[in-house]
Amino acid sequence: MGIEDTMEGQYPGIPPEASSSVAEFRRLAAHFRELARPLGYADLNKYWWYHTVDLGNGLITPGCYDYRQNMPAFKFQTDMRGMNVLDVGSATGFFAFEFEKRGANVISTEISSFDDWDRFPGETLDQTLDKFRRDFDNMERGLPAEERRGPLARTFTAGEAYYYALDGPFRFCHTILQSTVRREYSTVYDLSKKKLERGDFDLVFMGDVLLHTLYPLKALAAAAELCSGTMIIAQELPDVSEPQSVMLYIGGDRLSEDNGVWWLPNRTCLEQMLRKLGFRDVSLVGEHSGFMRPFGISYRRQIIHAVR
Repeated sequence: MGIEDTMEGQYPGIPPEASSSVAEFRRLAAHFRELARPLGYADLNKYWWYHTVDLGNGLITPGCYDYRQNMPAFKFQTDMRGMNVLDVGSATGFFAFEFEKRGANVISTEISSFDDWDRFPGETLDQTLDKFRRDFDNMERGLPAEERRGPLARTFTAGEAYYYALDGPFRFCHTILQSTVRREYSTVYDLSKKKLERGDFDLVFMGDVLLHTLYPLKALAAAAELCSGTMIIAQELPDVSEPQSVMLYIGGDRLSEDNGVWWLPNRTCLEQMLRKLGFRDVSLVGEHSGFMRPFGISYRRQIIHAVR
């Protein structure tokens, strides 16, 4: 019996290529834990790794998303020496560390707690946490039985969930990489020149941020205000016929069942908003696709460059 057959039994109905992505996640997770165990981080088994980050010496975080092979699609400058770069909604920090590796001075922003996570009106913090716990439990399915944490995630407090999902993974990578990326805590709506002590970023990057906001235009405007050069947005754009400008609602009709996503602008809508915010040249430069590896769920993201 091959690995695809084994994974097909765990994930009925998914295609073989998705099964392979889950198998790769299992392999990487096991290898990471083996190498990380001697580092003295007793609670690493509780971390949620949003990004796959190569930390050197064979230590690679078992991320939900692995963008390493997708870098050419983003059309980032190879040499970023002297550039000031803002990575909005940085999570584990893959892109922030990538920009630093290319020579940039980088500020990485993230919310300061799950209280700052957008919630649909009427949804409680506990309901928001339940979505995280559900995803955490689903990730367990991608691990060998002996490595599953069982009901552990279901007991996380709001502070623990925030640390294990966002701040802990970033801080771990930051330490191992001996990074100088500066981490700032803010909602995307509250980003400002005063808060970040600068507002002339040569590059502002937003990957999968707007779909997690209830007010995407407000979020986009706050980030755009800080950009003096190029804004790069990487996210799913719905397949809605052009040239109609559409903001598609995808939040469903039940609280706590939306996975924290509500709005998807189509390409025309996003381009029009960016031009109205003062970007003269807005274009689709590429796309990338892959699988959310713990779940075997496919994704495709389009990449927009907006230049002042």
